[in-house]
Amino acid sequence: MASGNKIGLVPATLMVAGNMMGSGVFMLPANLAAIGGIAIFGWVITVVGALALALTFAKLAAIDPAAGGPYAYARKAYGDYMGYQTNLIYWLANVVGNVGLAVAGLGYLTNFFPVLKEPLVAALAQVAVVWFLIYANILGPKFVGRLQSFTTVFALVPIIGMALLGWFWFSGGTYAQGWNVSGHDSMGAIGATLNFTLWAFIGVESASVSAGVVENPQRNVPIATVVGVVLAAVCYILSSSAIMGMIPNAELVKSSAPFADAARVALGPVAGNIVALCAAVGCLGSLGGWTLLVGQTAKAAADDGLFPNIFAKVNSKDVPSVGLALVGVIMTVQIILTMSPTASEQFGKIASIAVIMTLLPYIYSAIAIKVLGYKKLPPNEYGLYVVIGLVAAVYSLWAMVGSDGQQTRWSLIFVVATIVFYALALTHKREVEEAKVAVGGHAPRWIRYATLVITIVALALMFWESVGKHRGLNLLNRAPPPAVTASPTG
Repeated sequence: MASGNKIGLVPATLMVAGNMMGSGVFMLPANLAAIGGIAIFGWVITVVGALALALTFAKLAAIDPAAGGPYAYARKAYGDYMGYQTNLIYWLANVVGNVGLAVAGLGYLTNFFPVLKEPLVAALAQVAVVWFLIYANILGPKFVGRLQSFTTVFALVPIIGMALLGWFWFSGGTYAQGWNVSGHDSMGAIGATLNFTLWAFIGVESASVSAGVVENPQRNVPIATVVGVVLAAVCYILSSSAIMGMIPNAELVKSSAPFADAARVALGPVAGNIVALCAAVGCLGSLGGWTLLVGQTAKAAADDGLFPNIFAKVNSKDVPSVGLALVGVIMTVQIILTMSPTASEQFGKIASIAVIMTLLPYIYSAIAIKVLGYKKLPPNEYGLYVVIGLVAAVYSLWAMVGSDGQQTRWSLIFVVATIVFYALALTHKREVEEAKVAVGGHAPRWIRYATLVITIVALALMFWESVGKHRGLNLLNRAPPPAVTASPTG
């Protein structure tokens, strides 16, 4: 029984599972189909790694409740530069990952609007969604917070429903035919799945945030974390495996809405439409909340002098509107650079980059438990969590090795380049500390209207690209065209 405003073990467990079972899994069956049913082993390995990461973050939060996140853990354990590098990489990974939510959400709307299957139309729609949600955030966080809470319920319907019911239409033959289509041996194929499966658990570190509202957090937070991750993992594994046994591999690879396609196979077009709508609402609603988080993360770093002051400028609602607009520009460029023939392929590129960028902060945090837990934990507990942290770090390294080689190379080049960015940030930080430069300030009001204008322009271009250019539709004709009479000589 919880006391006061504290919550007990069961609500805490459901909160952990619900936070993870958001929108990250909706495109994964199509991505994993490019590897095959052997991905089931990748899921199992990822569950072990996710549990190790979750327990590590839970214990780090217990050691220093004020720390709150990979940035603070890295800074306390390794110094200012590693803290800065972690913050920059983690922030950029979230910016990249946000585009993946837009791709997944609109991918599920292709059932209602087939024209969204055209790469340029889809890209313009993604730009419009991104800028509309930035505009919504600029109006104030309250609306976005309520929106995300509401849409999370929709996101859970397809995942849990497919995990429970999809097996009635499962075909072992269909699953076996696509067992390993990756072109790699078994170990190579399993390694290649880790980058994708980890995407579904990105944000596992947020479980430790619940420590402040949970009764007896020393006992309940680790239990809730483990059970919550296991519940989410069971739903992920059951739903994605069921889909891979319902839809032939060649079709699933090309799917822009795998959960909806599976529901359509099982229960018909109406069920497919309902699932598609739930998935789209869940993804796009989640994007609003993650956009808010990205803006606030950059503002926190700017307040410390580690990010340019432009990210700290706020409007009358105390929202970092200029920083959000800059995030919108970055996301727009990314959308254009990752345009692909299918939503599945575009999502795969984005998810892979986001996971690679997130793995480094995870590795730093996993090893930080050895530094920060020294003499703060009993010897037996300290030894146990050092081993757990090592498992989390090894898993993260394995996932990085299995990632796309070219993406990993450029990501690590960017990591090395952060030393140059840090030199610039250090100068700014010293000026802030010496009161030579003021932090914060008022954001210009025109930013709000500019985001709305960009949204409208993107929608107009999308409409023109999808409808206006097709002159055969005779959109301007108000009356039926005159009948064509046969030629006298014809």
